[in-house]
Amino acid sequence: MIDAEIDALQSGAAAIALEGAKAVGKTATAAQRSTTIFELDRKEVREVLSADPDRVLEADFPVLLDEWQYEPDLWNVVRRAVDSGAAPGSFFLTGSAGAEPTGTHSGSGRILRLRMRPLSLAERGIETPTVSLAALLEGNRPEIIGETEIGLKDYVREILSSGFPAIRELSERARRAQLDGYLARVVDRDFPELGHQIRNPTALQRWMAAYAAATSTTASFERIRDAATSGEGVKPARTTAQPYRDTLERLWILDPLPAWIPTRNHLKELGEAPKHHLADPALATQLLGLNARALLLGEEITPAIYRDGTFLGALFESLVTLSVRVYAQNAEAKTAHLRLHRGEHEIDLIVTRPDQRVVALEVKLSATVQTEDVKHLVWLKDQIGPDLLDAAVITTGKYAYRRREDGIAVIPAALLGP
Repeated sequence: MIDAEIDALQSGAAAIALEGAKAVGKTATAAQRSTTIFELDRKEVREVLSADPDRVLEADFPVLLDEWQYEPDLWNVVRRAVDSGAAPGSFFLTGSAGAEPTGTHSGSGRILRLRMRPLSLAERGIETPTVSLAALLEGNRPEIIGETEIGLKDYVREILSSGFPAIRELSERARRAQLDGYLARVVDRDFPELGHQIRNPTALQRWMAAYAAATSTTASFERIRDAATSGEGVKPARTTAQPYRDTLERLWILDPLPAWIPTRNHLKELGEAPKHHLADPALATQLLGLNARALLLGEEITPAIYRDGTFLGALFESLVTLSVRVYAQNAEAKTAHLRLHRGEHEIDLIVTRPDQRVVALEVKLSATVQTEDVKHLVWLKDQIGPDLLDAAVITTGKYAYRRREDGIAVIPAALLGP
């Protein structure tokens, strides 16, 4: 799906930066469009470009600077080249650490930044979608039809398989080993490369597991820190936990969903806390040592974070959230969640067009939808009227349709696409 975005933007952008967690496919995507590739994670390449950064301007275009953050001066080289009139599609930059390191110019308006996430359900090819998020965002209440044989066990498999392209194709055992290695690299290599020496790797791993346990909740970071307490009662200090969070966000490992703060209406008492999500739900299952059997039996997880519903429900919501964010970005829309301060009303996903009109989505780990399941969507329509373009419940069910009572769509997750 990112390819369609690049195709739409490349003719008007001299430089495009692809950002996201390691293994989402940034390098492969950019390499397909590049003639010269500089692999900045290789020491010998860094040494050459450190001595002569302008060398990238003498290469055959398009040029890919892969993992550019290892040699941050190159960002400014590209920015200056764009200012000097570089042709559209001249540069691609890929990076697995968000934000520019100290000393680089933002490049705002010069270097176009695109976020890459793990594969959405539609990109995994498990089903042919029949309902388009872009069509819902048009506000014409499109016909909702479709049938799928994808069910609960299939969604569990997708949660565990991950959306990292190179990992999901492996056998179960090899996949678990790769996910373990991925997480170990974060602790052992990525943190030090960003200037954070980890004195107690076990404490960081406990904090990451506690964050995983908070998936799809708005649990406070103090509660997450408490959940990271070891059997001896030792937990990361606040001054230690904050860098964990900041660095993991910079590495795109944490992918929190912001709260919806509307500008076109007067909803009151809206919460501002983000909903917690990892880049891929498979990272959460790996951190917590969960398999399909444990998820389907609803076994308790450790550490425990209070939530409404099962942890499998939280992971299913995280899988749907990942997919919707990919579809929304493709449609030039933004994704958030809604929660009133006291929790009287909550809506899992609010997808917002540039004009601030929205599509609201609830996620239910259920094959059927009852009146109770749509009450928050009905409430939102009463509150914002025509600013609500459409509303739907995303399920594990078989059929896509609109409810006669209220017109709310019911859409199996596998049938929702871009």
